[in-house]
Amino acid sequence: MRKSRLTAVLAAAACGALVAGVSVAQADNRPAGHRAGPAVFTLIEHADTDTVVDLGPHGDSLGDQLAFGNPVFDTAGHKVGSDQGSCIRTKVGTAWECSWTTTLHGGSIVVQGPFYDAADSTLAITGGTGKWRTARGQMHLHARDAKGSAYDFTFAVER
Repeated sequence: MRKSRLTAVLAAAACGALVAGVSVAQADNRPAGHRAGPAVFTLIEHADTDTVVDLGPHGDSLGDQLAFGNPVFDTAGHKVGSDQGSCIRTKVGTAWECSWTTTLHGGSIVVQGPFYDAADSTLAITGGTGKWRTARGQMHLHARDAKGSAYDFTFAVER
């Protein structure tokens, strides 16, 4: 009797694990129309502190660095956070490779990718903290003017 009870308990546990495994697999393979979409929102960075550190030959050169820590606003003009990060010049006159953190109420979102001198770019969301701790997705970067004094950050965050 004892042996058959142990067998029944083990069989029940195995079935439970199998059902749980199938449920997880099905949840991960749902059709796109059955998943919740990304959280999409736009923030505006005021590029007040951008500082280029000239590290190579004098002037714009490979390896120069850009450092910044700027305020970030919602589209209604309310300050909602800040960002801080750095970029390294990877293609003279054309592109930088950047990594930065945008800190908002409840957590932060980290992005990494290209910043182009004269074009929009899309950066990868590599993670976050707080309510954004499972963040993945992308951020579209758009210059609001030719001077580079403000940028739109349009986040499409999968959580």
